[in-house]
Amino acid sequence: MNRSVLVVGGGYGGAAVAKALDEVADVVLVDPKDAFVHAAGSLRALVRPDWADNIFFPYDTLLRRGSVRRERVTAVDPGGVTLASGERVEAAYLILATGSDYPFPAKTETDLSGEALQRIREAHAELATAERVLIAGAGPVGLELSGEIKAVWPDKHVIVTDPAGQLVPGFLPEFRAELHRQLDALGVELRLGVALAEQPPAEPGRAKPFTVATTGGDEISADIWFRCYGGRTNGDYLADGRVAVRTPQGRVRVTEALNVEGHDHIYALGDITDVAEAKMAGHAMKHAEVVAENVLARMRGERPTATYRPSPVPSALLPLGPGGGVGQVPSPDGPVILPAAAVSEYKGVDLFTGRFAELFGVTRREGHAAGVGGSGPEQG
Repeated sequence: MNRSVLVVGGGYGGAAVAKALDEVADVVLVDPKDAFVHAAGSLRALVRPDWADNIFFPYDTLLRRGSVRRERVTAVDPGGVTLASGERVEAAYLILATGSDYPFPAKTETDLSGEALQRIREAHAELATAERVLIAGAGPVGLELSGEIKAVWPDKHVIVTDPAGQLVPGFLPEFRAELHRQLDALGVELRLGVALAEQPPAEPGRAKPFTVATTGGDEISADIWFRCYGGRTNGDYLADGRVAVRTPQGRVRVTEALNVEGHDHIYALGDITDVAEAKMAGHAMKHAEVVAENVLARMRGERPTATYRPSPVPSALLPLGPGGGVGQVPSPDGPVILPAAAVSEYKGVDLFTGRFAELFGVTRREGHAAGVGGSGPEQG
């Protein structure tokens, strides 16, 4: 039986599913980057560049039997993929896991880890000189960034704007109230129901004093700004429609088994899917478990039975620096709110770097994490 599996994209879900299938399948993982980037740690890397090495993991330690090809996929058909070089690679099973892009510093803007590190260090140097910081976007990324900045520079004036009238809609009122309480205690200035009337003249992450008008009719002055909104799904290689017709949001329609609609041997996971839930690394890795189980069942000649159903109540661990934050997690009795101490223990202390060191089979770089602490129980 043909056990060839080609995984397109080596992010959270792609790396996890490739690892899960490596011992029993002939896995090829294709990604243009020269290293896996643990994006959940990128905001701390910005404020603590001595820690930044913790977010990069070498692909050459991920798989024992399979291989990782540093290439870009330009097209997919039911039997395989076409690479930017023009080469076509065939496989019995295809897994689409190309994720999404997001503005710096939440995600890197280059395929080269050395260039990404240099950009992080340059932005850190610029941020260090700024007295007033503007963050456009009060979603989880913008809020986490405000907490990371305040943890290192408590005296910086941080302003967070968002056109929405409330923080993180869809979460429990207790979750939002605790966020407000901690942000107030940190001295973060929240301006909800307010958007920028125009983009600041400076490039995000570059220090240049400016004053910009808001839709509320006032002005905001700052020395540097960051854009924390505007993610984009990575699915251009599907443009010809041979495998899937994407939704208006650029996503791929999948079944509960995470098959691409119309294809029993093609799966999709993570941000590229149309699964109705927040696009988070933890969800992508849960998708990977379902996909791996179903591919293995097909290889055994069995009927796949694993399904994925998103939780009706959103969950998140939202750290505000290493020691702060709030969580909302499911339980048999309904969603539970986690206090700052629990969020710090589960995630905020090391941002799951220990989990990915284990996944990639590398030694934890404790020297770079000095002052951050060790790994606590890790939940997605």
